[in-house]
Amino acid sequence: MAAGKEAVDARWPIEIRPLTQNEELAEAVRVQRQIWGFADIDLLPYRLFVVATKVGGQLFGAFDAGRMIGFCLAIPGLKAGGRYYLHSHMTGVLEAYQGRGVGRMLKLAQRREALGRGIDLIEWTFDPLEIGNAHFNLARLGAVVRRFVENQYGKSSSPLHGSLPTDRCVAEWWIGSPRVAAMVEGNAPPTATVEARIEVPQAITAWKKDEVRKAREVQTKVREEFQHWLGRGLAATGFAATPETGTYLLSRWEGPA
Repeated sequence: MAAGKEAVDARWPIEIRPLTQNEELAEAVRVQRQIWGFADIDLLPYRLFVVATKVGGQLFGAFDAGRMIGFCLAIPGLKAGGRYYLHSHMTGVLEAYQGRGVGRMLKLAQRREALGRGIDLIEWTFDPLEIGNAHFNLARLGAVVRRFVENQYGKSSSPLHGSLPTDRCVAEWWIGSPRVAAMVEGNAPPTATVEARIEVPQAITAWKKDEVRKAREVQTKVREEFQHWLGRGLAATGFAATPETGTYLLSRWEGPA
């Protein structure tokens, strides 16, 4: 299935290409450390990057004048029933380049390559408290959330995660669906009746650093609401933001299973 016309946000000549050379894979590991500040125990090792390129995974890099400024890594997965999909385990962009469309370019490269192999599903996890990521995943790419995992990775060494449990939403990106095709082309997705909302304060990023107790209270509330509504058959299919809050919009999911 063809990927169709894609709306790309690039405003300068950023190059997106597969990473194949050992030196490039080692550079991706270095960029990973620079973006997240992981301790060695949490750092994805060089050998995993190598293996991903050998077993049907994906590894793309973003370059500005030859310098790697971001990457995305996906590994193959198999669902019960035999559906082959890709788990996009890590996508990151250096701070100076964030908010400029590089992450979107990397995800669209993933989509094109996967569609070329007949793959229709890419999944990844993200922190439900990260409002920017939620907006990007649901409102820009057209992913949906039907699963929530409590404290998936245990305590993280990244300062970006603070000292909170690593709760995660599972984003399902049905890359061949009309919904996703419309959204990556810059069009509005099909409308759905919103049956529930989950709000996250915009201040959560600051609270994770300076008021951890308040951040934990918010995290607990968001966790309980996701577990409640997803358990009743709803899915997070949209996201809206105001200066005060980011809001997950939940509705009945009528897309692929």
